[in-house]
Amino acid sequence: MPCQPSLSKENPVEMSAVESPDVPYLMRPSCRQCDFCDGLASMEPEPGLLPTSQADGKVDMKSLFKSLGFLDRYLAVFILLAMVMGVLLGVYREDDIHRAFGGAQWKGVSIPILVGLLLMMWPVLTKISYETLPTLFRKRQIWLHIAISIVLNWIVAPFVMLGLAWATLPEPALERQRKGVILVGVARCIAMVLIWNGLACGDAEYCAILVGVNSLLQARLMLLFSPYALLFLNIFGGSSSPALVLSYSSVATSVGIYLGIPLGAGILTRLLVKTLLPPPAQTRFFRLFSPIALLGLLYTVIVLFASQGQQIAANVGAVFRIFVPLILYFIIVWSSTFFGLYYLGRSGRGKALGGYDKAVVQAFTAGSNNFELAIAVAVASFGTESPEALAATIGPLVEVPVLLGLTYVALLLRKKLDWAPQPEIVLP
Repeated sequence: MPCQPSLSKENPVEMSAVESPDVPYLMRPSCRQCDFCDGLASMEPEPGLLPTSQADGKVDMKSLFKSLGFLDRYLAVFILLAMVMGVLLGVYREDDIHRAFGGAQWKGVSIPILVGLLLMMWPVLTKISYETLPTLFRKRQIWLHIAISIVLNWIVAPFVMLGLAWATLPEPALERQRKGVILVGVARCIAMVLIWNGLACGDAEYCAILVGVNSLLQARLMLLFSPYALLFLNIFGGSSSPALVLSYSSVATSVGIYLGIPLGAGILTRLLVKTLLPPPAQTRFFRLFSPIALLGLLYTVIVLFASQGQQIAANVGAVFRIFVPLILYFIIVWSSTFFGLYYLGRSGRGKALGGYDKAVVQAFTAGSNNFELAIAVAVASFGTESPEALAATIGPLVEVPVLLGLTYVALLLRKKLDWAPQPEIVLP
């Protein structure tokens, strides 16, 4: 997709391209040459198919769609096919799926899911300019965004999911499904957000920092996820169903493996590419390597739904009930964060928040969830066939298409809205 800078409508600025790929992403006047988005989608739109009309400044949805790369344009179709394929495999090849996936674990972590997450996150983490991170941490803006992210992820979002779960699944008979939905809300995202942020042309470095903060708070420091899960499920979620029993060490191990291995692979790969390849070859490598992320996403979707296909098919009614709070959650949290930062950024006091690329990072970080951790905890605590595990599995079934749709909404609003901050008016 074309990741061009979103400029003020009143004061357009002529931007010049930076030819050298050695120039850090954050220092470039145009993200046209950014090596983060160019592999997730084709960076070069077809001639004459830019998503905005230079003549009238209006946004044309048809032109926006045509300007996307092939994978981005039909990703929704591919994801739908992957979901259907996974469910069909789980229903008609249940024994083979259990033999292939059931015992394939390492330290309690599903190896098939780990392979999918590695393929999904490795290219994205390779494209992050780690060399610019020390400079970022010296800026006040990043600490402001870290504070905002902690509030949104660990205070606002879990309570929004708790309220929606009780509002839409209040019956005592659905208490176990309600707890599974609440568990999805407590597990903060450390993987899929990198994909959504890349597709929506968000700030790669800021996204990596916020994901790292969530990872530390979630398990490595064991500060929030484990006590939050116990509090929300055993006390706020209801008391008539089995209580959640959680091992701090298993949660820390799961998050460490799911994030640590792809992160290490990404840093090492980037170091080797920057050291061994000349600039033109680096650009070609990133362009060819990046589509693996979307292939990893499709593979992960197939594995998840194949492992729970029988459960989904046997509980269609409960599945549709679980859809409701999850759909509302993703839309409410994403849109309130996105538009809240947009209006704050437009005000004179919100200049430090940045523009579109920062708002979209916060929106997807707050609106995404760590479904792989939620599923692992639900299965380990309540069993593979439990309603809690079913609800946790429905999480990615809803999250993937909804947040994919929101990436297209974000790209449209990137051109439609004026992201330039308004000057403060000082009255005499």
